[in-house]
Amino acid sequence: MMRPPIILLKDGTENKQGKGQIISNINACMVVADSVRTTLGPRGLDKLIVDSKGATTISNDGATILRLLDIVFPAASTMVDIARSQDAEVGDGTTSVVILAAEILKQMKPFIEDGVHPQLLIRAIGKACDMTLKELANLEIKINGETELRDMLVKCAATTLSSKLVSQERMFFANMIVDAVNTLDAHLPLNMIGIKKVNGGNLNESRLIKGVAFQKAFSYAGFEMQPKKYSGVKVALLNVELELKAEKENAEMRLTNVSDFQAVVDAEWNILYDKLQKIHDSGANVVLSKLPIGDVATQWFADRDMFCAGRIPQDDLDRLMAACGGSVLTTVSQIEDALLGKCGKFYEQQVGSERYNFFEECSKAQACTLLLRGGAEQFIAETERSLHDAIMIVRRAKKNDSIVAGGGAIEMELSRLIRDHAKQIEGKDQAFWMAYAQAFEMIPRQLCQNAGLDALDVLNKLRHRHAQGEKWAGIDIHREAVGDNLAACVWEPSLVKRNAITAATEAACLVLSIDQTVKNVRTPSGGTMPGLPGQ
Repeated sequence: MMRPPIILLKDGTENKQGKGQIISNINACMVVADSVRTTLGPRGLDKLIVDSKGATTISNDGATILRLLDIVFPAASTMVDIARSQDAEVGDGTTSVVILAAEILKQMKPFIEDGVHPQLLIRAIGKACDMTLKELANLEIKINGETELRDMLVKCAATTLSSKLVSQERMFFANMIVDAVNTLDAHLPLNMIGIKKVNGGNLNESRLIKGVAFQKAFSYAGFEMQPKKYSGVKVALLNVELELKAEKENAEMRLTNVSDFQAVVDAEWNILYDKLQKIHDSGANVVLSKLPIGDVATQWFADRDMFCAGRIPQDDLDRLMAACGGSVLTTVSQIEDALLGKCGKFYEQQVGSERYNFFEECSKAQACTLLLRGGAEQFIAETERSLHDAIMIVRRAKKNDSIVAGGGAIEMELSRLIRDHAKQIEGKDQAFWMAYAQAFEMIPRQLCQNAGLDALDVLNKLRHRHAQGEKWAGIDIHREAVGDNLAACVWEPSLVKRNAITAATEAACLVLSIDQTVKNVRTPSGGTMPGLPGQ
């Protein structure tokens, strides 16, 4: 007697499993890596991406490119996740981590095809990763001393910027970024570095303001009569509306004579004038508010030689508070001197086609602003992304003051050490360790291919140098030769490599452990509300 088939999943559901599914996942991850492979290194190329709304983005930042790609393959989204985590945690090495993860999977693919159980591979990779991180800790160089630390931070920032669009001006921006990070307090909050983009001019006109600068807010007629330059400034930061409000609609007020009506009108004006007088009596000569400041208040302040601006963005107010001290006030009834921000000088200046307000020589000076200049809008946007990566690197390097040589040097040395260790292992695990070691050589190989060098020849020279004990031998892209990258100041914080190795290995293990993908069929309407009549 035939048994009826058991239908478990809805008709149209995709269900793939077994060895073929693991290989399919590996192939998808390799395709994702291929989309960012050519952006690696100083000679890496850029990608132009047009989103669904027609907005164009030019970038060679791995995390930015993968975020803009609309990846639908389920397992391949793991690569996007590790690039994002690397960007959030360290800031740089987003392309490296994706290439390394894809290469580990590529090296493991033949074993899967030959019928090796994925769990054996995952266990071997996990052990190899632990040993790699221990060797990395032994290789990293700690930097001591204030001057040496600054030099190290500048070199790390310059190494990060060398693969970006702004590589020609990397030393100019590296020094600017280190100065910016050094102005912050011990917690190094990223939001205290403001980046303002102004079209026009060239990159060299970009500058660092050790204080706060923001674009001139919307203003009324009386604004032009206000002074635009002060020294010994007291700043009142408000979250108070200083304008007359329109009467409520449908409100009813019964008045018997004209004097009562006049009293109502006068009361409204007196409330506003009372607020303005209290602000003036506090001794503040610059008034900034998150909420609007009306034309009456603007003219009133102008008559008393005070500067005011309304509708200031919240992040600018926060930075101003961090730089000048004081507090954001929600009432003007008791403004004490301690609640006012203080800075050495305030002025308004034309930057390109916009007018900017500058607050300098701030009393607390724990915030700063980078004013970026440049031609095309996309170019300035990519400059901002590049500087964000460099700022993240300098922040991390300042907290974890140990470095390794970049340019493929550390990857070749780790690959050699893993191979040496693998020779002492018995059984088939040795082959898995050797494959893991081989994956690390992909970084220097890709650097060579992107620079138009003979990858085979350069890698042979690198292997020879590392076998002779030259542990910092790497690729010097600018000389197109093999050299000592530690002496050439191609430095990277060891944290970048540590995070990249961990994230790439975890992603590879995750993809190898997936042997079945079930994709539910989508309802045509995108889902309906349950319990509706007629269902």
